[in-house]
Amino acid sequence: MAARDLAVARGGVPLLAGLSFDVAPGSALVLTGRNGIGKTTLLRTLAGLQPPLVGEVTPGGDRIAYGAHADGMKGTLTVAENLAFWAKMHGAGDIAAALEAFQLSALRDRAAQHLSAGQRRRLGLARMLLTGRPIWLLDEPTVSLDRDSVLRFADAVRAHLGGGGIAVLASHVDLGIEAQVLELEAFRVRPGTVQGDVFAGEAVE
Repeated sequence: MAARDLAVARGGVPLLAGLSFDVAPGSALVLTGRNGIGKTTLLRTLAGLQPPLVGEVTPGGDRIAYGAHADGMKGTLTVAENLAFWAKMHGAGDIAAALEAFQLSALRDRAAQHLSAGQRRRLGLARMLLTGRPIWLLDEPTVSLDRDSVLRFADAVRAHLGGGGIAVLASHVDLGIEAQVLELEAFRVRPGTVQGDVFAGEAVE
């Protein structure tokens, strides 16, 4: 995955500019920065859910699986039914490996609406294993997870990378995963920035 001279905005307000990076197969990139700096906006742009102000992202969205803050589950369906739905959507097979990876086997018949916050997060992450897509974009994936679940998530990411996948994660937690780190403060568009400079891919005061 690559970004070239990228500038992104939220609600029409430029947040980040001048971003360029490459993430090779088998590698991870961790996005860091203070709350509100634009990590979610950048991930949404990389996922193709909103256009950049300038610049380009490759490859396209059909190779990307995006895990947002919301877990994307239907509350009235059971854990197994939710995963079976996503498996069918992505042409995946058995959901057993996804259930086991995030310790959900004992919860397979429980409705998603009756799960705890941590269990819902684990269910949302298990969905990533069923997408079959090589690029994972994950927004604060360890929120609500206990220590054991964080370790299991890190194992799942390592397995994904070991198979030649790519992961781009916004996280404040050290996951113990070998990764590039991109601190976004250097790319923040500061108050008083001239709009023309932003569109040229330069964040200047």
